[in-house]
Amino acid sequence: MKVQGLELEIMGLLFLFVISMFVRTGEAESKTFLINCGSNASVNVDGRRWLGDSAPQTNFTVSSGIVASDSSFNGDLAYASLYRTARLFTQSLNYTFKGATGNYFLRLHFYPISFPAYNANESLFSVVANGLKLVSEFNVAGEISAKRSHSESSGSNSSAVLIKEYFLTVNAADFVIEFFPAKGSSGFVNAIEIVPVVDTLFVDLVNKVGGNGAKSSLDLSKRGIETMYRLNVGGSDIKASQDELQRMWGVDSGYMLTANAGAEIKNRSSVTYASDNQTLAAPLLVYETARSMSNTQVLEKMFNMSWKFEVDPGFDYLIRLHFCELEFGKANQRIFRIYINNQTSADHFDVFVRAGGKNKAYYQDYFDVVSPKISTLWIQLGPDPGTGASVTDALLNGLEIFKLSKNGNLASTETFGLKEGNKASRSRILWAGIGAGIASIAILAVLVMLIFSFSKRWRSERADAKNSSPGWRLFFLCGAITNGTDKEKGYLGIQNPVGFTATTRVGRWFTLAEIKAATNCFDDNLVIGIGGFGKVYKGKMEDGTRVAIKRANPQSEQGLAEFEAEIEMLSRLRHRHLVSLIGFCEEQNEMILVYEYMENGTLRSHLFGGKLQPLSWKQRLEICIGAARGLHYLHTGSERGIIHRDVKTTNILLDENFVAKISDFGLSKAGPALEHTHVSTAVKGSFGYLDPEYFRRQQLTEKSDVYSFGVVLFEVVCARSVINPSLPRDEINLAEWAMICQRQGSLGNIIDPQLQGQYSPESLKKFAGIAEKCLADEGKSRPTMGEVLWHLEYVLQLHEAWLHANAGENSSCSNHMLQVNGTPDEGKAEEVQQAARAVENTGSSLKMNDGE
Repeated sequence: MKVQGLELEIMGLLFLFVISMFVRTGEAESKTFLINCGSNASVNVDGRRWLGDSAPQTNFTVSSGIVASDSSFNGDLAYASLYRTARLFTQSLNYTFKGATGNYFLRLHFYPISFPAYNANESLFSVVANGLKLVSEFNVAGEISAKRSHSESSGSNSSAVLIKEYFLTVNAADFVIEFFPAKGSSGFVNAIEIVPVVDTLFVDLVNKVGGNGAKSSLDLSKRGIETMYRLNVGGSDIKASQDELQRMWGVDSGYMLTANAGAEIKNRSSVTYASDNQTLAAPLLVYETARSMSNTQVLEKMFNMSWKFEVDPGFDYLIRLHFCELEFGKANQRIFRIYINNQTSADHFDVFVRAGGKNKAYYQDYFDVVSPKISTLWIQLGPDPGTGASVTDALLNGLEIFKLSKNGNLASTETFGLKEGNKASRSRILWAGIGAGIASIAILAVLVMLIFSFSKRWRSERADAKNSSPGWRLFFLCGAITNGTDKEKGYLGIQNPVGFTATTRVGRWFTLAEIKAATNCFDDNLVIGIGGFGKVYKGKMEDGTRVAIKRANPQSEQGLAEFEAEIEMLSRLRHRHLVSLIGFCEEQNEMILVYEYMENGTLRSHLFGGKLQPLSWKQRLEICIGAARGLHYLHTGSERGIIHRDVKTTNILLDENFVAKISDFGLSKAGPALEHTHVSTAVKGSFGYLDPEYFRRQQLTEKSDVYSFGVVLFEVVCARSVINPSLPRDEINLAEWAMICQRQGSLGNIIDPQLQGQYSPESLKKFAGIAEKCLADEGKSRPTMGEVLWHLEYVLQLHEAWLHANAGENSSCSNHMLQVNGTPDEGKAEEVQQAARAVENTGSSLKMNDGE
């Protein structure tokens, strides 16, 4: 009897559950509104029935408007019947939906159709939903144009349709959507879609960007949400019919800084949700594809996958990132960092751990406040090298960006302050624009006349100068001036900010005939190097001086900025460890620089890839010290300092005595002013040497040169290229591979075999420690070039002490005398080592100040 009673109780509970499900389903269906605007007929699209708003209805009403139709729609045929009709309006238009309390996705569909006397492309209107302003003075054609640019670059098949999506909480009995045309304009809408959503789709407590794990309360029940972007990362478009909530997911490649920075990967087994409350976050299709950095050879794995989005400034944003580990079946295999708008949002991010296993769908939300001065939002994922993960990699499956309302407004701040119908204001703006245009044309005409007059006079003076003085000449740069004495002496005058002219002998203005004579008419047999600027020739001037002549590619118009930057930098730089500029030529559209000739070529040519005699450990140390001195001078030799931006072994040249000199200043930038910490600039440099922090934030500092120099140090000790795709995956990137070996204490296994037995183990240990510090992920953790220089000199001191100690052991002298710096002294090696240890303990050790 007890068993029978239990069975009846279970059956009763099941019955109640089934009944509640039917009730829920009925409620959901009763609250779904699909409106085919401008039509009296219902249409079926993707299995859903859209009601014509002109037909009699019981659960919604429409106030006014003009019914319009057009058969020219050429997009998705399934939606043709929906977008061939629209409701136009020249005065306010209201849609009122009855009994719509709850949470909803509101989607407004726009397709500019042709209709007599109305130009949909010039429509301008505002939309308000239950008091929340959605758009203000909104132009559909402009938004579609911006959308198309991304669609075309990403290969998406999107048509000229715009869908604005919002998430709203409706507390009133009725849901009212109001359309207001601007004064003298009109508006239109093709379809309205209202879909009920469970209240767990968004939560109030979200991780704050840059908040070190702190959470912010978003108070979403009182705010509206607009979907700005929804992307299926690494996959194709996902149609509304493939998503339970009828969301559409676009392709991400059009928003990537470098589209090939992440390789597309797919799942190898079925994907499931990590928990029941995440089932509606995204369809499983999103989690079955991803982008991963592991197999790409376009960018080094030390750098990030980056997406850039245009957003409305001054709003709060919710960023949702979707993850699913598709490759690794255990923890600590793929650990990475997440950056949002150049702030660390998460580190030590292990998808396997957070989701609870492989092929588990999981998402993470972040909250960010975008400044009123910023109109872009960056999302970047990159490796977290300090975690000891098996691969330096990152992964992302999908992303969504939502804008949160501010003071009852979701409209762009650029248009929110405009008063509708303010015809007088618009008139004043129009006439002000016309006046400014006329004034601009007049000023431009005067400038053209002045430039023409100046150019004619300059050409005449230059011709006279050629006929009278074939030797030293003047090269005009920004603000350059000379007096008669300067011109006779062949000096370049640079006018400084306080008004006087500082003269510096920067070199000779060569004629093209002289350059051709020196290079045998640019004979390819004299080419000693080829770079982005052009070819470098070995030349011999008429007086017997050997020179290196860098000629820009005459077929390209690129390089003028680098040409001028090189002259400008070298005109005010003089140092034993910087290559000297002898002169230049700009005749007949040529751009040619003439340098002192460096007998022993590039440092790289002596490390690998050639048949030159290998460098000893002492020579390598002295070369590194020389290069460090040159860079230290750049960073500290002027008020703001100079950042080289392209430090690498091919830009470190060696003279006949193997003295190192830094070359190629075409990418150099003046350092930040005293009140700034960095220079904001586009990323330039050479892969393999680029500072990942600079790449990630586009913020250049002197520590960017320090990072590149750290790569050079490992290149010097390992004698291999910094990027070698033919090696196993973990060894492709030298900096990454060397850092792994350094931390495992196995660097000795990958050093240049030519060095075996020729170096002091203690000096190698200290040398590798310096390189490791230079490659710290954050610039503030890296040493300055001055500190690097100090420690390299200490390393040389250790090595010389070791050499002398070995020489003493092999000496036949009975008293084991040792020659140090030309002075014989017993036990000198031990004294040198003791002195070096004493210096090391003074506080300038490799434990660098994190605040630097």
